Amino acid sequence: MAQADKKKPGKLLVVSGPSGSGKSTLCRLAVQKTAAQLSISATTRPRSDQEVHNQDYFFLTEVEFQQRIDADQFLEFANVFGNYYGTPIEPVEKCLEQGLTVILEIDVQGATQVFSKNAQAIGILILPPSDEELKRRLCNRKRDSQETIEKRLAEAKNEIEIARQSGRFKHTIVNDNLEEALQKLVDIINQGQPQ
Repeated sequence: MAQADKKKPGKLLVVSGPSGSGKSTLCRLAVQKTAAQLSISATTRPRSDQEVHNQDYFFLTEVEFQQRIDADQFLEFANVFGNYYGTPIEPVEKCLEQGLTVILEIDVQGATQVFSKNAQAIGILILPPSDEELKRRLCNRKRDSQETIEKRLAEAKNEIEIARQSGRFKHTIVNDNLEEALQKLVDIINQGQPQ
């Protein structure tokens, strides 16, 4: 018990960026190369054929999600393009108490909520190399309707502006070369970690 009390609390990294910036891919690869834990978000959006419940997301009904909001069980939550997304508090707090680094891969709106609750959270902004590349990536995912893709492109500019104005994103990574972007993220995760 005494040893647990001496443990240094873990780091909370908030990785944000517009849809299609590559933040999900970068975060998944980074946890394979580091000791960081990737927080699993909850969502009400439909699950794709490739996604696994309790692994990629906690897929909830709107009623289940609302019950958790009412019980104050989210570190952050938002309605994005008609679907709820949120970060359950309990698993994140458990990891931080164990001295682990936790990565929250969330949108800028959610990141703002996290920063207001955790002054030590470290913001990392992932950007696409260009608007054209962002549109190509969103179309290639084949997950959204054309209308949703257009909404995501419009929202991307707004999100980037909010992130930059917040002053809370101390690191920016332009994801134009996956290996280079991944190495930058890994270096940020490993800063201050024992070697």
